Amino acid sequence: MSEGYLTTHVLDTARGVPADGITIALYRVSGNSHKKIAEAVTNDDGRTDSPILPKGEMTAGTYELVFFCGPYLDRHGLGQSDPKFLDQIPIRFGIDDEAAHYHVPLLLSPYGYSTYRGS
Repeated sequence: MSEGYLTTHVLDTARGVPADGITIALYRVSGNSHKKIAEAVTNDDGRTDSPILPKGEMTAGTYELVFFCGPYLDRHGLGQSDPKFLDQIPIRFGIDDEAAHYHVPLLLSPYGYSTYRGS
């Protein structure tokens, strides 16, 4: 059984607060195929209540987190163009160590975002 796991969180850098209520979907990617394997919503701390990919379920490969940020930005009066500049934000990444903790956060503003491999 794999001991590795995946966590994420979202920080609203425009408002300087954790971003709550953002739906996040996790996909396993193989070539042009995406298989949805998990979905969660951020809490008041901008985190999911549990790892989005818990221990025992991680395998090496390519994954994609999709952050559905449009409704959050609307709720806070940010980035309300039509169409939105940012709505769904995909982050594709690889996992090569099934025993490690991977943390992939999203730093969000209405017109830009960044990510990194955290701890």
